[in-house]
Amino acid sequence: MRKLSAFLLLALGAAMLLAADASKIPPMPAAVSSNAVASLKGGLELFSMMGVGPRKTWDDITNQVYELHLSSGKWSDGRSVPGVAGRLGAAAAGARGQVFLFGGHVVDAQGNEITISDVNAYVPEHQRWYRAADIPVAVDSAMIGVNRDRYIYLVGGRSKNGPVNNVQVYDAEKDSWSQATPLPGTPVFGHAGGLADNTIVYIDGAMKNPGGGAPYVASEECWAGKIDRKNPDTIEWSKLPPHPGPARFGIAGGGSDRDHRIYFSGGTAVPHNFKGLTYDGTPAEITAVTFAFNLHAKQWDTITEDTYDPRMDSRGILETPLGLVVLGGMAKNQAVTARVTFVPKKR
Repeated sequence: MRKLSAFLLLALGAAMLLAADASKIPPMPAAVSSNAVASLKGGLELFSMMGVGPRKTWDDITNQVYELHLSSGKWSDGRSVPGVAGRLGAAAAGARGQVFLFGGHVVDAQGNEITISDVNAYVPEHQRWYRAADIPVAVDSAMIGVNRDRYIYLVGGRSKNGPVNNVQVYDAEKDSWSQATPLPGTPVFGHAGGLADNTIVYIDGAMKNPGGGAPYVASEECWAGKIDRKNPDTIEWSKLPPHPGPARFGIAGGGSDRDHRIYFSGGTAVPHNFKGLTYDGTPAEITAVTFAFNLHAKQWDTITEDTYDPRMDSRGILETPLGLVVLGGMAKNQAVTARVTFVPKKR
């Protein structure tokens, strides 16, 4: 206990020094977008896994892992994700002292995208990977959240046949899967959300186009799901009113038990590919709106309409002792970035 307390004091001391000047938080060793992100030890350790680099080509997709320890304020290379190819649209979450990495898709030289069912578990202390139980329904671009440091919820996402309404629950203690109450709305992928206070909130995403033209169009549905305390597979879903801001796809989202809010930032109004281009080939424009759903007041709060350094295709918002952060992603003008940016919070 004394060793743990000493570590926490050291880490928090370093975090306070960094917090004095956010610009001192170093960028990641390399720029990546559509990278899976996760945290451990209350946000004292941050992880970025895989994603695509600045060239935004199929052979610029990496399986590299980067780790930031707030106790030192320095990034280091983790052990690369197993496999010969990197992935896009994977989801990651920290639980039980490990980082679990789910699904995503690989891209070949012809631009074909293949969604995979792999689940890889990373033990940072030993820089060791091991294979966990595969996802029952393989998905990419799913929303993810952790409850009770054990149950990891993989919400929706895109399978080989298109978006699904599955809510797949991974039990990190038993290395097993179950199916929870499915999504009540339109199946989507590329949606955003988070989990806090036993509640999942997710918004928007891309759905199949009911008309002609582009294969997918933006959804405008917002949902909250209350998880039963006795049965993690039982979720009571309710529809939410529209959220602030115009973004509908590629928004960064994440939950905060401390604030009792689910935060959202950036994103674009229409679906786009990993190069930042819409289906008609035009560049997607990032919105600068940051907002949150207040789980106690059950209402949307606009935090700012002018977020500094907004992003799209950042796979999540992470809570740290310094505040909320986004790792990498795509900045303005479709530039893949290595920068770490803070997400503003309403006090």
